Amino acid sequence: MRRQYQIIGEQIGQQIDRDGYRPGERLPTEREYAERFDVSRTVVREAFIMLELAGRVEVRKGSGTYVRDAGDSVESASTVALNMSAPTEDIGPFELLKARQVVESAVASAAAELVTPGDIRALSALLAEERWALETSLGGQELSNAPDQADRAFHLLIARASQNTLLEDAVNRLWEQRDRSPMWRRLHGRIMDFSYRRSWLDDHDCILACLKKRDSTGAHDAMWAHIEHVMHTLFTHSDTDDPAFDGYLFTRGIKRSSS
Repeated sequence: MRRQYQIIGEQIGQQIDRDGYRPGERLPTEREYAERFDVSRTVVREAFIMLELAGRVEVRKGSGTYVRDAGDSVESASTVALNMSAPTEDIGPFELLKARQVVESAVASAAAELVTPGDIRALSALLAEERWALETSLGGQELSNAPDQADRAFHLLIARASQNTLLEDAVNRLWEQRDRSPMWRRLHGRIMDFSYRRSWLDDHDCILACLKKRDSTGAHDAMWAHIEHVMHTLFTHSDTDDPAFDGYLFTRGIKRSSS
């Protein structure tokens, strides 16, 4: 099944050719494309990443998206989209985060009902490891992937605490999809300031507090809010338009839990 960002990416690539954009020429903003195609900005963001991987465009932080010389293009947008439609297709980073939000919130709720004292001790130790890994990174800049490994381990241990191997496997598969995603690496690679991770640690504290109280509703909402926080943070830190852009307009797709 072709994904929405693939279709939009192809259409943007066709417009570049049809409208005669020259190398180095700036393309319309994500907001303009979102309005033109009646999609969220996250879909346009993913389409731009696809075109960037194809060598069609260059994304410049805080400046915009520019057309690259056709000779620099490794593959056409349509070829990249077809390749991504294979069984090992790449998933858009925001689509992946939305899936994680739905699945991991439900898993956290289930874990709150069955979590053991041993699980709580292990989660507490992992949270301490996360904080140590971040604080020992120079100036908030990650010198290794230790903070990310501890973050992943924290989420997977919550899944294990659900005492359901299918749920644990579902969460693990989502993280594996992230790890092998070129689009995720390209998006995350644009971020230079990792100090935002401190607020993510506070989110983990809230999740753990709910698990300790066996508060299934609270655990669900805390996980939902955390992953939404991740979506907002990644979008803000990777924004390719004017930094003064009004953030509340960025998407119709990311909403806070109403439960």
